[in-house]
Amino acid sequence: MKLNQIGVIKSPYKNIINTPRQGRYSDELSEIIIYDEYVDGLDSLENHKHLIVLYWLDKADRNTLKAIPPGAKEEKGVFSIRSPSRPNPIALCLVELIKIEENILKVKWLDALDGSPLLDIKPYIADLDCI
Repeated sequence: MKLNQIGVIKSPYKNIINTPRQGRYSDELSEIIIYDEYVDGLDSLENHKHLIVLYWLDKADRNTLKAIPPGAKEEKGVFSIRSPSRPNPIALCLVELIKIEENILKVKWLDALDGSPLLDIKPYIADLDCI
């Protein structure tokens, strides 16, 4: 399996302590910088107000299989919670697209640490993504 980093995230969150538990809890703006070789993939993205951003949690513990989620008292398996620590630390975050300037997407609700590797972007489509 091979993943290609398609960009990098610039956010106000420099450490895990200051990062919101869920991106929707913050209106801070972040930038998603797309590498030049992937810029053509942004064509028509401006037609979508909300995006699903997939990024790599490069600071996460990959050996954790159980964790205590916020508000809980007992450990649960990482596949039943949204802990960043997991065997394959891939994050999924719904963001609001504010604007696109060349290869830079300005978004809010992104909960990524500054410098997180970007894996993919997909449009949020309510008919498909909301049960």
